[in-house]
Parts: sequence; structure tokens; C-alpha cells
Amino acid sequence: MTLVGLRNIGPAALEDLALLGITTREQLASCDPDILYQRLCVQTGQHHDPCVHDIFSAAIHQCRTGEALDWWHFSAARKATQRNGVFVATTIKTRK
Repeated sequence: MTLVGLRNIGPAALEDLALLGITTREQLASCDPDILYQRLCVQTGQHHDPCVHDIFSAAIHQCRTGEALDWWHFSAARKATQRNGVFVATTIKTRK
């Protein structure tokens, strides 16, 4: 089943996920939002708004549970993770 129709996924998020090779709900359900966000930052060579992480979290949650929550429901958990130094999207290095 495609990603179209997920509550928090608009055209920009669809493009980001396609860039990451995610095109189905089944694929997205098996993802980790930290890793997706980190991969997006590395692949595009830029730091994306942290809300993108929250959008990924909300979409993954919906794919796994069927519960469609607004993306900002996931902001507090992301912020707590960032404060603990676990969320390190801007420090990933890739080999060329």
C-alpha cells in the first residue's frame, strides 16, 4: 500500500521518503525515525528541520498501529532524545 493518504505525509515528505527508497507503508513500518532522519540529512547534505523527524515518527507509528496522530505528538520524545545526546543526525559521516 502506498504512502499517499497517511495523515502527516504531504508532497515534500513523499519526496524525502522516495529519495530514501521508501515507497510503501510496509517499508516505512520497518523503519526507525532516527535512522531515516539521519540518512536524509546525509543524502541531501543538509540539516533538515527537526519536525521532519517528528513527521517520520508519526508516519511510522501510523503504519505500525493504524493510529493517525499529529506529528507534534512526537516532538517531546525527540527533544528528550536530543537532550540526552542520542540524536546525532548532524554528525554522521559517509565514505566516498
